[in-house]
Amino acid sequence: MLIMVRSFFFCLISSLSIQGTLTITPNDSIQGNKTLVSASGTFEAGFCTFGNSKDQYFGIWYKNISPRTYVWVANRDAPVKSSTAYLTLTDQGDPVIHDGSGSGVTLWFSNSSRTANKPIMQLLDSGNLVVKDGDSSNGKFLLESFDYPGDTFLAGMKLRTNLVTGPNRSLTSWKNQEDPGSGEFSYHIDAHGFPQLVTTKGTSFFNRAGSWNGYVFGGVSWQRIISLFSFSLVVSDKEVIYQYENLNRDTVSRLFLNSFGVAQRLIWSHNRGWEAISNRPADQCDYYAPCDVNSVCNVANSPKICACLEGFVPKFHEKWSSLVWSGGCVRRVNLTCDGDTFQKHTGMKLPDTSTSWYSKSLSLENCETTCLENCSCTAYANIYINGTGCLLWFDDIVDMTKHSDQGQDIYIRLAASELDHIGNNQSFDSKKLAGILLGVVAFTIVLGLATFTYIKRKKLAERGVLKIFHWKYKKDKEDVELSTIFDFSTISNATNHFSDNNKLGEGGFGPVYKGVLKDGQEIAVKRLAKTSEQGAEQFKNEVMLMAKLQHRNLVKLLGCSIHQKQKLLIYEYMPNRSLDYFIFDSTQSKELDLTKRLQIIDDIARGLLYLHQDSRLRIIHRDLKVSNILLDNNMTGKISDFGLTRTFGSDQIEANTNRVMGTYGYMSPEYALHGSFSTKSDVFSFGVIVLEIISGRKNRNFQDSQHHLNLLSHAWRLWIEEKPLEFIDDLLKDSPTPQEILRRIHVGLLCVQQTPENRPNMSSVVLMLNGEKLLPDPSTPGFYTGTYHHSIQVESSSRSSGAYSQNEATVSVLEAR
Repeated sequence: MLIMVRSFFFCLISSLSIQGTLTITPNDSIQGNKTLVSASGTFEAGFCTFGNSKDQYFGIWYKNISPRTYVWVANRDAPVKSSTAYLTLTDQGDPVIHDGSGSGVTLWFSNSSRTANKPIMQLLDSGNLVVKDGDSSNGKFLLESFDYPGDTFLAGMKLRTNLVTGPNRSLTSWKNQEDPGSGEFSYHIDAHGFPQLVTTKGTSFFNRAGSWNGYVFGGVSWQRIISLFSFSLVVSDKEVIYQYENLNRDTVSRLFLNSFGVAQRLIWSHNRGWEAISNRPADQCDYYAPCDVNSVCNVANSPKICACLEGFVPKFHEKWSSLVWSGGCVRRVNLTCDGDTFQKHTGMKLPDTSTSWYSKSLSLENCETTCLENCSCTAYANIYINGTGCLLWFDDIVDMTKHSDQGQDIYIRLAASELDHIGNNQSFDSKKLAGILLGVVAFTIVLGLATFTYIKRKKLAERGVLKIFHWKYKKDKEDVELSTIFDFSTISNATNHFSDNNKLGEGGFGPVYKGVLKDGQEIAVKRLAKTSEQGAEQFKNEVMLMAKLQHRNLVKLLGCSIHQKQKLLIYEYMPNRSLDYFIFDSTQSKELDLTKRLQIIDDIARGLLYLHQDSRLRIIHRDLKVSNILLDNNMTGKISDFGLTRTFGSDQIEANTNRVMGTYGYMSPEYALHGSFSTKSDVFSFGVIVLEIISGRKNRNFQDSQHHLNLLSHAWRLWIEEKPLEFIDDLLKDSPTPQEILRRIHVGLLCVQQTPENRPNMSSVVLMLNGEKLLPDPSTPGFYTGTYHHSIQVESSSRSSGAYSQNEATVSVLEAR
């Protein structure tokens, strides 16, 4: 998972030895390498600088977490220019940073009416920097840093919104990755109407987490969240207070608002570092009102994520048909305020409540009555997910999102004529009843025919005819047949009855076994697992396609077999397994010298060129990755696993799908985010593979130790810094032909550019690899971690290394521009 955190900002302290103290008084100071440390050593505070700037800041960070992770910067908007800066307390207890020349910056002023006799500054184990009176035993603080949030929300901290005077305590992002000054994004409680958690960009909503549902702010998969944290929202006549606590005292957590407006809830793991368990925005529907008004957003329907509510139609039909959602939706029939009714919508993130009215005591029935009595009321719902309280909306419905199993119910007001098709309170006339009876009879007949056909085809399949999938078909008057249909018992015997000793690995399709036929031919057998999400369609897709494809750089499909529910694919056996077995293993990678790696890159390029251009149909692989590159006896690379392929006609350029399938780390941005795929999607995957082969490192979960960039971003940074040879595998660094390596890195970066138009096609790639074509300058790669965060869940055709090893698909968390 790609997590953009600010842990890569190192505090630059002049001395390696750090002297810590527990408290400071007006007679003490913090300067240079001296720091303030919490009692248990959890947090540490001191001076530091960021990036290339020499400006001095006073910050707080986790003492024992590396790389250093900041949670607060005191003088973020007033840096001190002098390296002799120091922090001390006034006699009244006000913290002051001096620049060493007599002037300075007072961080906070005490609002207390009394003067502290013996002010003491202390850093608590919660991360709260406090000032208290040493002579007082009441435990109250004169000042605390938690009242002045930065960009990090810690357990025990409170976000307050004052309902009387107006100002709120909010998280504020940094200006950029190297400037902790106040940025343009703010994270706070919006208390207009019923309280809701929002992120604003300037004065406009950027993301709206939703209203309080009794456990958390809605719009997030909250059942896991509440197993880790306890959240509270206190609403009074004067203020709204929001905070959270860790349920496990050993949990180290924080919520971090990055400079791109993405709020990440993170948990520290000693094995995995900072792990994001939630992100806002997480997908296209998480941005504020992406579908405008009177609509619902559902990312599961990508790319058509927006739909008008029932009873509404697009305001601009042509724009909506082009997936431009501006204008939203308008009523098909205006409300009359007489006889109006309500349409129930389930599983929703409730819409914007900034102009809502609410009552914690009204029942849902009384809530409906109250809404009907007000002609301006357009919707109602329970406040809390347990079915209590009343929320009313007026005018347009804004920013409502489908939230499946963890959303809430809402009732949208419609003119009575819009609900004629709902028969809760309507009687059926004779024509409707006759229509229903006719439909039942027709359904029964169809069901009977389908059952008969299924039983007949099942018997045929058991005889080995395999017509259940129509393995023989006609296309352009040309017969296409699979070369061999194997008897199931033959394959069972060849694999020693699918013995675990013969098992080579397991993928999304199912387990893979090595077998030996009676004539001594070695084979690899894919067996469709009963639990596999890849069923008949992918099985059929691979068999029908591979029966027609013949190329030295494609794995050869020898045949298939079906027996009852057993479905098998039989391939030529690849003794050297899959490419990832070699390049990602410190021992096996020694078998791949530069010559072999360059040859494998060329093999993949030629195989992909055949799919895109030289075969009769243009074929998009859609799941190209190193685990789907198999190696024969001579280490020749061959593309495998064609279960997700799509075929294009000669004049077709691209297509879209509502079901994004593939493997995280290899999918192109336009496919992962919008479901749009083309030959350029495969080119992106090829570019990732090239960079992995040259570097010997996985794109998935890679982070360079200094900048915490993913593999593509790391390669790009080294390229623009004119240090590309630092990117290569250590085993290749003594290569006598570095220009060959540089050319592959250059081609790889060209292939992974953000937009498909900038990527070369495979015919150009082959010429570039052979040095027969000039290489243009590459631009920023896709998913560049300096600028992109999103969350897309994807499916993989194979959780394994092609046919031979384990490689699970994952959820990608990307950053939004």
